[in-house]
Amino acid sequence: MKLVTFTYNNQTRVGAVVDGLIVDGKNNTKIPATMLEFLSAGGSALEAMQRQIDSGNDRIALDLVKLHAPVPRPGKYLGISLNYADHIEETGLERPEYPSFFTKQGSCVIGHQDAIHRPKVSDKLDYEGELAFVIGTRCRHVSVDKAHQSIAGFTIANDVSVRDWQFRSPTFTLGKSFDTHGPLGPWLVTSDEICDPHSLDLKTWIDDELRQNSNTRQMIFNCYEMIAYLSQAMTLEPGDVITTGTPSGVGVSMKPRGYMLPGQTARIQIEGIGTLVNPVIEEPDDWLRMN
Repeated sequence: MKLVTFTYNNQTRVGAVVDGLIVDGKNNTKIPATMLEFLSAGGSALEAMQRQIDSGNDRIALDLVKLHAPVPRPGKYLGISLNYADHIEETGLERPEYPSFFTKQGSCVIGHQDAIHRPKVSDKLDYEGELAFVIGTRCRHVSVDKAHQSIAGFTIANDVSVRDWQFRSPTFTLGKSFDTHGPLGPWLVTSDEICDPHSLDLKTWIDDELRQNSNTRQMIFNCYEMIAYLSQAMTLEPGDVITTGTPSGVGVSMKPRGYMLPGQTARIQIEGIGTLVNPVIEEPDDWLRMN
């Protein structure tokens, strides 16, 4: 199932994508209106959505709706650094002994086709195509062999990074959390549809130039190991987003640097999920007023 958060006729709610159409759950009282509520409801919400799909009712053309990030404002947004063998090789850094996580602030999250801003304070705007997973069950002290049960589904992330701000601090948080620097989408593919999240082709284009071309098998720490490690420290909750690292081919490693420029478009494709597309623009002067 492909779950979406969308707006239609000035109303925002949860739906599913089937054959290029949005299945709208607004007339089904058992389908919660927000993704956090939907995920928290667990199996009952999924069953209600499946019944709505099977009914054949309440379809909207996909191009008539505004897609948002599947989880528009996650409670936690955690990213892992240096988690692809090919990326570690291009950086010349050592393979990490333990997973190293940083936080992206929820205010950075945007959806498919939303614009990434090149900030006023830096021109070192980089892309990082990544597989992301979303927690579906409140959990703590999860074992690796049971961690898959905690995942609601998978989506695509662009871990946009302002490189000079990122490296000013060992935590990375500021350089990873600028407004609009957390694209997620276009939808959340439920975990039952992804047979093996650790064997998916991942590609990133800037305009028509293929920059990243790898596979999630390059991960050092897999999704289940990440959950087991994080859940030793904190309770993971429905709607929490965890990104799994980026492969080689990021702009900062290119010669000359391949930073994103206004007028370009970032496009990330992951096998079995879809394609996340975001144009790049200069940060608007009226951004705060717009929001």
